[in-house]
Amino acid sequence: MRDMQVHVKVLGAMYIAFAALGLLLATILLIGMGGAVGLVGASGDPDAAIAIPIIGIAGTALVAVIAVLCLPALLTGVGLLSFKPWARVAGIVLAAVSLLGFPLLTILGAYGLWVLLSKESEHLFDTSPAAITPSR
Repeated sequence: MRDMQVHVKVLGAMYIAFAALGLLLATILLIGMGGAVGLVGASGDPDAAIAIPIIGIAGTALVAVIAVLCLPALLTGVGLLSFKPWARVAGIVLAAVSLLGFPLLTILGAYGLWVLLSKESEHLFDTSPAAITPSR
């Protein structure tokens, strides 16, 4: 039972780490798009007035999508670290979706499914009165 607690916490930390990397990517992309808009604007080309809003809107939309996709992993990771029952369900969903991200996310997804679908970890998230034992 103690081993599965460690696995759940490692999975939670991995979800947080991947979400942080995604948010870092979004920040770098935002800075890069701002630089691209600045370069296009400084070119002095009259057609730049058309390109600047397109680059800005596309960059903002891409950054927003990346940030929104990272939030569930961040929240699930925090929930897994504190053994919240909803985090187990969210973690299973994220792990199943992660299987599509070959190769690194596939490994994370397989590990997540193994950890969260095991009978031992199921008891860690059980909140029924019979499952709660007094600590000694």
